[in-house]
Amino acid sequence: MYTEYWKLTVKPFENSPDPRFLYHSPQHDEALMRLLYAIQSSKGAALLTGEYGCGKTLLMHTIVNELSSGQFNIAYLTNPRWSANELVQEILYQLEITPEGTSRIEMLHSMNDFLFDNVRNGKHTIIIVDEAQIISDYETLEELRLLLNFELNDHPLLTLFLVGQPELKNNIRKIPQFDQRISVRYHLKQLSYEETIMYIQCRLQVAGRTDSIFTEGAYKEIFNHTQGTPRTINNICDLSLVIGFGRHLEQIDSDTIIGVIESEK
Repeated sequence: MYTEYWKLTVKPFENSPDPRFLYHSPQHDEALMRLLYAIQSSKGAALLTGEYGCGKTLLMHTIVNELSSGQFNIAYLTNPRWSANELVQEILYQLEITPEGTSRIEMLHSMNDFLFDNVRNGKHTIIIVDEAQIISDYETLEELRLLLNFELNDHPLLTLFLVGQPELKNNIRKIPQFDQRISVRYHLKQLSYEETIMYIQCRLQVAGRTDSIFTEGAYKEIFNHTQGTPRTINNICDLSLVIGFGRHLEQIDSDTIIGVIESEK
């Protein structure tokens, strides 16, 4: 709609987890480094937390994108509102494992065989549970913990990533045996004012625009309203570009941003 007007090749502020638009802030790069280390060193479990809209899912999709070779089998669970038994079924489905039967023991035997075959073939299995803070059932969390018991000579046969909002940390702490198995942890924070500017500019550059669209006053209003939360930044910037296109503006200034914010109240 507005891409041609603003000389963009794609819409820069979509909230879809497109790895092209990952902003490599120091904290995002450190999180990426730690999570990749968990895979490369065959750590059993890693925990990534952050406030709503801080880029956790985008970060995980970036990792999946980097691991897209045949060396890895990845199960990505995005809505974990399951019982313990349904969790195992979903993992089997995503890893394309056909269980020998429908009983829990048969499903776990099938998973065990799959994991051992992967190790023998030089492959690694990764299970990602996104939005894991919504798991309220103790048995489901316990089932996730028990996945870490798949080992060969004390060597984990899989890497489990738990991704979610800050309350996930408290949920895990309620199961000390699980908490102790988390080898790598990182918490994503909101962006600073300077990072907010660089984040917006980075997305515009990926979308094909090298010169600035937003004024300094616009940046200040965006940060004051969003406090550096990427998803909220995206929403405001996207709508402001629509408004700017409709009004034939040359730049997005503070008044435009204020108008966008006021219209959403």
